[in-house]
Amino acid sequence: MNQELMTLDFWQDTIIYEDKALPIGTLACDALNVSADTLAKMNEQCQKINLLLGMLNAGQDASALFPMAREAALTMLEILSKTPPFSYMDIPKHRERIEKVFTADSAQKYVEFATKAATNSLPFEEVPKYADAVMLQRYTAVFGHLAYSLREYQTAVLDFAEKSDSNEADRTAEGFAKMFGSYFPPEFSITEGNAWMSVANNSIQYVTTVRPGEDVAKLVKRMHYVSFVGMFRSDLFEGLCVGHAPKKCRICGKWFLTTNARHTKYCGGYAPGDKLHRTCRQIGNLKGREQRELADDHPLKQIYEKRLNTINRYVKRGTLDADLAEVMKKLAKDKMLRALSNVAYAKGDYEKEMEQAALKKEAKLRTK
Repeated sequence: MNQELMTLDFWQDTIIYEDKALPIGTLACDALNVSADTLAKMNEQCQKINLLLGMLNAGQDASALFPMAREAALTMLEILSKTPPFSYMDIPKHRERIEKVFTADSAQKYVEFATKAATNSLPFEEVPKYADAVMLQRYTAVFGHLAYSLREYQTAVLDFAEKSDSNEADRTAEGFAKMFGSYFPPEFSITEGNAWMSVANNSIQYVTTVRPGEDVAKLVKRMHYVSFVGMFRSDLFEGLCVGHAPKKCRICGKWFLTTNARHTKYCGGYAPGDKLHRTCRQIGNLKGREQRELADDHPLKQIYEKRLNTINRYVKRGTLDADLAEVMKKLAKDKMLRALSNVAYAKGDYEKEMEQAALKKEAKLRTK
């Protein structure tokens, strides 16, 4: 029945999706980054698949549509293979299944299945022979509505994500709970214009399973969904419960998942347009360092300022020659600038060379 297509196993602060272990909230966060261009490409295929879905639901002969619908489903799968969070799917497995079930025979069997199910005339032992037919309907229903439902998900959840992004005071489970409570007050009802919060039509069971890369079975909460969007919503809220939340990168503008209380500003993806192929985090760290270096209270600058004050004080007292003092000041500034651009020097000889006696000795050597 292809349940794993939209099934999550929850355990502590992780999920298992199609044999991949991920931090809770990963799928929900990645879904926010699906671009408008990608949604448009998806929608082209959705329209073709919906033609087949409509005829299946109406019990009509859809054999003429199958070449187009199969090609649309495979094209959709190709788009999904390059688009997180869908790229976490086992793409080869789903491609094989689509090629198998997108046939006129499966469509005919689905009409038989739906008719018998509606009239309560389907013996339980006959259900397995309709497995391919039900899988066909599953793919057409999910793929046919995907672009629209994903766009609705983004529209509704982005406002909530923006508020969680601005929650700099406390990016913990408790902090998000407080923010969540202000966004959804106790009297909130999912029937009052905020149905996007609903994850209806999901089912829950508890099972033991061996997580990827482990040997010992764990007891997990397994949730089955009827749509990707319902799965993403659930992943978002479960993530908030353990302190995971979306954060917008200050460089590329994409959403990434934070899993601790640190106020991380940059994602680990490649920065757009950077010729050195650096990540946003690398560029962000460099910017942060530059800003720290420009600050008047930078530790390396403080050493320099302290030395200048000492030199000026000695000159004023008449215990240091003014010309020698100017050489010492020039040396001190050169060393400070070198330390700002050379981490090894800053952590090594800088402070020692900036001592009054060391500077004076070096200045005398320069004036000989």
